[in-house]
Amino acid sequence: MIPLLFDELKLLMDKGYGTCISIYMPTHRTGHGTRQDPIRFRNLLRQAEIELIGGGQRTVDARTLLEPARNLQGHSPFWRHLSDGLAIFLARGVFITQRVPVKFDEQVVVAGRFYLKPLLPLLYGDGHYYVLGLSQNKVGLFQASRFGISEVDLEGIPDNLTAALGERQGEKRLQFHTQTGSAPGKRSAIFFGHGNEDDRLKHDLRKFFRMVDKGIGDLLGNDPAPLVLAGLDPSIPIYTEVNSNAHLVKDSIRSHPDELSIEELHQKSWSIVEPYFRKEQTAALARYAQLVNTQRISSQVEVIVPAAFYGRVDTLFVALGVQRWGDFDEQSGQIHSHSKARPESQDLLQYAALHTLLNGGTVFALERTHMPGETLLAAIMRS
Repeated sequence: MIPLLFDELKLLMDKGYGTCISIYMPTHRTGHGTRQDPIRFRNLLRQAEIELIGGGQRTVDARTLLEPARNLQGHSPFWRHLSDGLAIFLARGVFITQRVPVKFDEQVVVAGRFYLKPLLPLLYGDGHYYVLGLSQNKVGLFQASRFGISEVDLEGIPDNLTAALGERQGEKRLQFHTQTGSAPGKRSAIFFGHGNEDDRLKHDLRKFFRMVDKGIGDLLGNDPAPLVLAGLDPSIPIYTEVNSNAHLVKDSIRSHPDELSIEELHQKSWSIVEPYFRKEQTAALARYAQLVNTQRISSQVEVIVPAAFYGRVDTLFVALGVQRWGDFDEQSGQIHSHSKARPESQDLLQYAALHTLLNGGTVFALERTHMPGETLLAAIMRS
């Protein structure tokens, strides 16, 4: 499953859901931790129920609201196919689960809006990207960030040459084999056949990869995340030739994706995209420092929240792991701060970040120690 893309985030930003429950927890792909995940989830649901009742809901109403999530506890297949983190969103008529490659801290938030800020690093500024593994035998798409990686379901997209073009290509694939390379346990790709046979195979790969490119384009939409290719010749140069994704990065992983563990795929791909993300973030922080003592920057929540709503924020830095509860009156432009979350509350830091994105700005979600001046919020205003 692809992480929540921005169009889906906009739906969850709606303030018409009433009481909203947001649950985050770390999960495990394999090992002993997979047996503990449902237990920890049950404890978080119990915490959510206590907070709902403490906020004035009747016990029966609180349990009804949480029932869809409680039904997951005994659903074994759900717990066998997890990533590094799980996000759950509950409200009347709303039940969304997201498995994502982020190791969340355990957190339950009951408020007037969904709490979405932990997902921001998956969207912009902190390492949300994709890896496309290519061969004529199998195509696989992976969503990733600096935190982890997980495979995306390619339903509706042909994942091999035979599925795309028919059995004739299945026979032709017999001309493409692997042989043991010089490194122990590794295999390298070689072609048997010359001239017209190779030309026909490359022609078929080109047709196949055009189908894949269209399917990936439909799946990712306008997502601006970088795309990294993993594969061997001739797959990489042929796919690059037919690619229509404007965010395809120049460097690629020159290994057969099936021969890499998920951890190796993550390590190799992150080493390619990390400089890209760090360069943007470093340049933005340097720009903020250059504008100190001018009216182009601010670190005051009361200034930044209205500016974000009215589209005046160009670049925003927002601290992860902390909240500033309150409410922003979009009619009067007034902010009302709350000491803790209330049924009508929202995290004003999140509000500023999401509206900056809605208005075409850039957001960097950072640990507080990496924020300019260790503030909660910092903005560069549009000139």
